[in-house]
Amino acid sequence: MLSHIDKKNQPTMVDVGGKEASQRTAHAQAIVILPEPVRAVIEGGDITTPKGPVFHTAIIAGTLAAKKTHELIPFCHPIGLDGCKIDIELDDRGRAIIDCRTNVFHRTGIEMEALTGASVAALTIYDMCKALSHDIVIGEVRLISKTGGKSDYTGRQ
Repeated sequence: MLSHIDKKNQPTMVDVGGKEASQRTAHAQAIVILPEPVRAVIEGGDITTPKGPVFHTAIIAGTLAAKKTHELIPFCHPIGLDGCKIDIELDDRGRAIIDCRTNVFHRTGIEMEALTGASVAALTIYDMCKALSHDIVIGEVRLISKTGGKSDYTGRQ
């Protein structure tokens, strides 16, 4: 049964008021495939455009998005993040690998915040580099792991 559907088959926010607070973590990842014109301007592990340093800006945008997840996804609870860390690494295949790790002590999970942070960081890379190429591809966005709540989760690697 879906948790966001009530007995009358209407959409609803889950009531977490009676749940016990616990430490919760989540790790999400997004992959951005960078075409050659974008890879050609990478220096020192980042891309500088007239809009500014791309990866640094993407980290800031992703962090802001994670903090505002409840404003973007209708049934997400407003929770204050205890931590949000976004790392962007370039791999040898010309991809930017975005890892967003979030944590909170709360009554509800934090995986949507991690997924939102990784996704918006990827969108920011696209926005800042689209003048170089529109062939940028935002690939897989997925949950890598979560802890806390009813069960822990570790996805495929």
